Amino acid sequence: MNKEYIASAYQKLQASICDGLEKLDGKSTFSSDKWDRTEGGGGITNTIVNGNIIEKGGVAFSAVYGPVSDPMKKQLGMSDGDFFATGISIVIHPKNPHVPIIHMNVRYFELSDGTYWFGGGIDLTPHYVVRENAVIFHQQLQTICKSFDDSFYTKHKAWADDYFYIPHRGESRGIGGIFFDHLSESNTTLSKDRLFEYCTKLASSFVSIYSQQVSFGKDNFFNEEELKWRNLRRGRYVEFNLVHDRGTKFGLYSGGRTESILMSMPPLAHWEYDYNPSKGSKEEETLEILKSKVDWI
Repeated sequence: MNKEYIASAYQKLQASICDGLEKLDGKSTFSSDKWDRTEGGGGITNTIVNGNIIEKGGVAFSAVYGPVSDPMKKQLGMSDGDFFATGISIVIHPKNPHVPIIHMNVRYFELSDGTYWFGGGIDLTPHYVVRENAVIFHQQLQTICKSFDDSFYTKHKAWADDYFYIPHRGESRGIGGIFFDHLSESNTTLSKDRLFEYCTKLASSFVSIYSQQVSFGKDNFFNEEELKWRNLRRGRYVEFNLVHDRGTKFGLYSGGRTESILMSMPPLAHWEYDYNPSKGSKEEETLEILKSKVDWI
């Protein structure tokens, strides 16, 4: 299994995921934007807007290559040589505040000296945390992880808790999920083929996992105050992605396509000076949960 095979499989998964999301939304369809990278490679960025459920979403595929640049060396701690990187990245921003934002990505990286690794993960960002929904999400991830390695869920859940944290806010971006990076035969019990299967299993499960979360809240009534809270939580999402997210940084420092990299931004977000939710409100309850690590299972 070589890098071209992995890239081809990821591109097919992109098409399958877009088809599933269109069926879930029931109104809007994806627009496709194929692009080339001057230094080598390119990708396809599929976006969807103004749907029944999805206000803005994107499913991006890329396969890029070329020499390791000086910014990549400085920011990402890489050495001289050539690199190849391919992956899928998904972000969905729903209309209804009672439906969560979701993010998923899987990626493969290879250096010219033969060094390789897989990375990825999935996390859920509810505007309002509902504990039983969070438990179901984590149980689904645990099932996937255990089919490959009994230790993966515990390790990768903890990794997500640490990764999707906003230090300057003292809170998590959402309820976490799983996150992993730099996985290879050298640091796991799995072969390269099985690590690839782990990534593709996660990606192929995306639509099913999100469909269930959508079903919990898509028909809930919402008012202007709840929309305001949704937009404030979107603001936190923006802060994390621009300040801390490694994928965003890698894309920008590797000379990636800015529009595709920043596809994760919501269509509308809000910041209010020194905002504090009302005592005893659903908003306060959600914020308290986000300020602590939770063992959902």
